[in-house]
Amino acid sequence: MNNETVLRQKTGKNGVLSKKVKDHLVAYSFIAPNFIGFAVFTLVPMVFAFILAFVKWDGANPMQFLGIDNFLRLMKDPTFHKALWNTIVYTIGVVPFTMACALALAVLLNQHILARNFMRTVFFFPYVASLVAVAAVWNFIFSPTMGPVNNILNWITGIPIEQLPRWAADKDWAMFTVVLFTVWKNMGYYMVIYLAGLQGVNPELYEAAELDGANRWKRFVNVTIPQLAPTTFFVLMILIINSFKVYDIFINLFAGADNQLNDATRVLVYQIYNTAFRSLDYGYSSAMAIVLFLLVLGITVIQFRFEKKYGQ
Repeated sequence: MNNETVLRQKTGKNGVLSKKVKDHLVAYSFIAPNFIGFAVFTLVPMVFAFILAFVKWDGANPMQFLGIDNFLRLMKDPTFHKALWNTIVYTIGVVPFTMACALALAVLLNQHILARNFMRTVFFFPYVASLVAVAAVWNFIFSPTMGPVNNILNWITGIPIEQLPRWAADKDWAMFTVVLFTVWKNMGYYMVIYLAGLQGVNPELYEAAELDGANRWKRFVNVTIPQLAPTTFFVLMILIINSFKVYDIFINLFAGADNQLNDATRVLVYQIYNTAFRSLDYGYSSAMAIVLFLLVLGITVIQFRFEKKYGQ
């Protein structure tokens, strides 16, 4: 079939495009803006990052091909190891506590209680509030000397303020502080997701369990939790991915004070940023980004395998 035949099939007798082709063009016109944005700002940078992972480049001089040297360098880099470990610790702290708090709030606010809608708004508000603003307020509240938290602890326990935790200013308490902040800020969002999941639970299951003599706790364990399994899987997956990609919370809470805290708050994405835009080592930072990508991909695949097995 030559080009002329194909052109005749796409056009009418008068050379006008057929309705089918017009419909396709209209559909592509709706898809094109989003796809172009995805290609320019996501797809092309991802491909370029994969290329940079195997070269040495500072953005000014020509690229030098290194093969897998950047990845071998990662294996011997203590700063990278520390950043990776901090990211894992942060994830282990954030994920279970956020899920537990969000589920508890969802179950509580799914009941017919006083000011239920107002309370839902209160717990959801930190998620939509400006991160810069809430981080500033949080740092004031947990200020070692002037913050109300330490002053209240001093009043209750009688322990001198100098001996109380210094929270974000102490390397031993910094990670605990950022985990606490993250749980408080994000639990309202996941509460809404759990609330949506609770709306899909069949009330007849609760009635049947109650007729069998099950108390509130047994109904929660044997009815609510199994029915929320798909929602829990979604929340778990999103939380883990977001925890491994965290950057903005650390930069706003600690404002680059990782050196004063002995790198106790240096996480993987922050290390990637420093290596790329402060040390101008784009190849090495891209290798870190590839490792992060593979970690998140591996965790996601494992989660989907478990979900598939659980569903069967």
